[in-house]
Amino acid sequence: MDAGKDANYEPLPLPDRVARTCDQAQEMAEAFRDYMRKRHSVRDFRPDPVPEPIITACIEAAGTAPSGANHQPWYFVAISDPAMKSQIRAAAEAEEEAFYAGGAGDEWLRALAPIGTGAAKPHLDIAPWLIVVFAQRYGLTKGGHRYKHYYVPESVGIATGFLIAALHHAGLSVLTHTPNPMKFLTGLCKRPANEKPVMILAVGHPADTATVPAVAKLKKPLSDILTVLAG
Repeated sequence: MDAGKDANYEPLPLPDRVARTCDQAQEMAEAFRDYMRKRHSVRDFRPDPVPEPIITACIEAAGTAPSGANHQPWYFVAISDPAMKSQIRAAAEAEEEAFYAGGAGDEWLRALAPIGTGAAKPHLDIAPWLIVVFAQRYGLTKGGHRYKHYYVPESVGIATGFLIAALHHAGLSVLTHTPNPMKFLTGLCKRPANEKPVMILAVGHPADTATVPAVAKLKKPLSDILTVLAG
C-alpha cells in the first residue's frame, strides 16, 4: 500500500515469534511437506456449497504475503453466483476453443496431451467458488493519483501460492485456470483499468469420481530442484 511521501521508517519489536527446537522444526517441515504432497489439481468438483467465511479466511491468509515495498498489488474476486460463473465459463470456453483449434501451436498442444485437458470447462460452472486473481499494475491514491508498484508478478505469485496452500489446508481442492486472453474478466468483475486478471481458481470439494492424470504424480526429485551451498 502507499504510505505517502512523508512516511518514515519506524521499527517495531517483532510482533509474533514462532519458536521451535530443531527437532520440532524438522518434524513440522516434514509434516507440511507430506501434507502438500496430498494437494492435487482436479477438474471434477462436487457442487456442494462451501461457506463464504472459509473462502474469505483463506484470502485473508493470502493477503499476509510479502510484496515489493509492501504495496500488496493484488485483488481477489470470489464468485459463487451461478449466473456469473456461467458467463465466465462461456467466455473462457470461447478463448479455449481458439486455443485448442491451433492457436496454441503444435508443441504446446503436445505438452498438454498427457494432462488430458480440452476446450470444455464444466468445472467453471460446477465448482462452488471461482476466485479471480488480479494484479494491480499501478496503485491509485484516494485522490486518484497513480503511484508505482514494484515486483508485481512476483508479489502476486507469492500471494496466490499462499492462497492455494490455505485452501488446501482447509480441505478444499483447487484448479488453476488461465484463459488467454483474460481481459473479459475485468469487465465481468467490474474491476478498474489498473488491475490485470492473471488467474482463475476453481475451488470446492472433489467429486467422488475425480481423477488426476498419471503424469501429474511425476514430480522432479529433490536433486533436480535443489543445490545446497553450505558453509
